[in-house]
Amino acid sequence: MKWITILLLSVSILVKAQNAPKPYGALPSKRQLAWHDIEVYGLIHFTPTTFENKEWGFGDADPKTFNPTDFNAEQIIKAAKAGGLRGIILVAKHHDGFALWPTKTTAYNIMQSPFRGGKGDLVKEIEQAVRKNGLSFGVYCSPWDRNNAKYGTPEYLAIYQAQLKELYSNYGSLFMSWHDGANGGDGYYGGAKEKRSIDNTTYYDWNNTWAITRKMQPMANIFSDIGLDIRWVGNEDGNAAETSWETFTPLPPEGKNVAVPGQANYPQSPMGIRNGKFWMPAECDVPLRKGWFYHPTEKPKTPETLFDLYLKSVGRGAGLDLGLAPDTRGQLHEDDVAALKAFGDMVAHTFANNLAKTAQITASNSRGKTYGVSKILDANRNSYWATKDDVRTASIEIDLKATKTFDIISLQEYIPLGQRIEAYNIEIFENNSWKKVFDGTSIGAKRLIKLETPVSTTKVRVNITKSPVCITLSEFGIYKKRD
Repeated sequence: MKWITILLLSVSILVKAQNAPKPYGALPSKRQLAWHDIEVYGLIHFTPTTFENKEWGFGDADPKTFNPTDFNAEQIIKAAKAGGLRGIILVAKHHDGFALWPTKTTAYNIMQSPFRGGKGDLVKEIEQAVRKNGLSFGVYCSPWDRNNAKYGTPEYLAIYQAQLKELYSNYGSLFMSWHDGANGGDGYYGGAKEKRSIDNTTYYDWNNTWAITRKMQPMANIFSDIGLDIRWVGNEDGNAAETSWETFTPLPPEGKNVAVPGQANYPQSPMGIRNGKFWMPAECDVPLRKGWFYHPTEKPKTPETLFDLYLKSVGRGAGLDLGLAPDTRGQLHEDDVAALKAFGDMVAHTFANNLAKTAQITASNSRGKTYGVSKILDANRNSYWATKDDVRTASIEIDLKATKTFDIISLQEYIPLGQRIEAYNIEIFENNSWKKVFDGTSIGAKRLIKLETPVSTTKVRVNITKSPVCITLSEFGIYKKRD
């Protein structure tokens, strides 16, 4: 009987070791996990403001101003796809109040323009081109409306909610419903030409307004300054902080009970909050050019600059939202197309070949075969290595079998179980000893480490030095930057 007891005890220990780790902290929803997979997407600004050569329209432009000479949704989306973008958000209505679809809610819409003889639907044309090219689609409908005479009154809320319902009903499944914090100020307002101030903590009735999103578009991530699903990183420079946590706890403005859009100037926005109440990763929004709208005197950012932004956004667990500005033809300028293509090629060529994919790998601790350390080299983010429950520090040694030269290191946690790792370092084997090349804190959905200069080595070691619970890691890679 004694050997049976020992056998059962051994089986019990083995089974326990093979059980999945328990989740830690705030966790991503299904829609947030889908958003993390997209990584890079675009935000298209194209309204009468484009034809006025302004950044923000006042709301008084004649609808006939909107008259692209050769609108081509396919050209815009193909250029975005060549740039590596996997999603597109269309500004269906900006602050000027001009609706790019044939809405029933306002006369200030695309039917009053010469576009397609007054029978066009630009939202539909973009949406169809997006889906045809295999990208995800989202919309932004500005809550501020500088044209609408009823803006600032209770009647306007019903108009805004009706606009959201139209967009949610007629353009398929959305990956994002995008919002920002621009609320109230000078406007045309149906000819009043005055300044209207609203209390943006109460005026839009966000709880009930966003309930419409949840009901009609359950997979649409709600982006706003204070998050909900995706938070604003706190700048329009396109980068998150070096230490970047996926969790956050929005704070209400002074004297209020809830946090609302437009109240996101927290010093923690770029880096998030460790052990925040909600899984609320950052979006890094930045225009391809200087402004969000097309201006003929501006030029797009260089591919090198875009690649650096990619490392400092996606490479810090955030998303990169790149502003795209069609010109007065209704197409992306040739300079923009070229910059996107070169950037997309740079990312694709750099990360096409993981130089560690055939390496021999060992770990100081593993949870069992199901969660063995080889999982971090299988190019499958849904599998992962994990340590036993009581093991919160560990080392992984990667034997490359031959000398490899690289300057980018990639790490990914298994985020369905939360963001766990708080400190780690990376070493290379050089001159018969280990040499530290990087000290890090956060990893999260993805961490891309760009070394100052390329290194050459036969072995790499990852030392995870701090975690509040057992460790998970889903991917590891080393890469050499290429054009």
